[in-house]
Amino acid sequence: MPTLICPVRHCGEPLERRGRSRVCPRGHSFDVARGGYVNLLQPQDRRSKKPGDPPEAVEARRRLLDAGYGEPLLRAIREEIAALGLGGSAAVLDVGCGEGYYVGSLARDPGVEAHGVDLSTAAADLAARRYRQGTWIVANADRFLPWADGAFDLILSIDARLSPSEMRRVLRPGGRLLVAVPGADDLGELREAVLGERLLKDRLERAVSLLAEAGFEMEARRSVRGTAELRPAEIRDALTATYRSGRESRRARIEALPAMRVTLSHDLALLCQIASARPARA
Repeated sequence: MPTLICPVRHCGEPLERRGRSRVCPRGHSFDVARGGYVNLLQPQDRRSKKPGDPPEAVEARRRLLDAGYGEPLLRAIREEIAALGLGGSAAVLDVGCGEGYYVGSLARDPGVEAHGVDLSTAAADLAARRYRQGTWIVANADRFLPWADGAFDLILSIDARLSPSEMRRVLRPGGRLLVAVPGADDLGELREAVLGERLLKDRLERAVSLLAEAGFEMEARRSVRGTAELRPAEIRDALTATYRSGRESRRARIEALPAMRVTLSHDLALLCQIASARPARA
């Protein structure tokens, strides 16, 4: 079981479960929310009064995933994990887990111990209420992952910001990092209709380059691509979930969009650690 540690500055002591709280030996205490998640976000780690994805984006993403649009990527992730042969009980952390679909689904598989962290309390609440098998934490992963060094066998980063040094710190020696980013043509038809652009840059190349600076090396790369017919309501959800519908000037155009066949694509990279030195937590 990966050890949660206290996020209070200059503490880092283990957090133990005591009733409805997580408490460290120095007396710092964090309540387990009614939904089942624990909020370890510290005041200095907040960028706004309501950090992370807003509820409308989280809920739009869940509706799309409930409709099955995440299944091809989930299947590819399961295949990668199976190929790794992690053994009887693999501790898996999803950094930027959102509403929990991917690692929460993995928690239902034999031999997977699921943990998710996100900046959004709305996302963590949805994840914890549905996927009771997992451990769900609110924290700012850009600054600190509240687990002990070497706690995880596998870390996932799916459509999320990267925190290379912290990911490396909490990954055990020999562990793996699996990164998934939207492909260059993901939702290209919608981007063209709303923004007048169709293709994005190769996001995976940039991610791998960033991770290389922290001592990761890519072992394998693959793509997951397909098309789907999105109804008008699903189009709005797709744009809301990816922040492409925020401007007032776009809304009339979005509301007028008919059902549309769009491309759904992700690029995945499996990475291992290459440097012997492990960065210490600040």
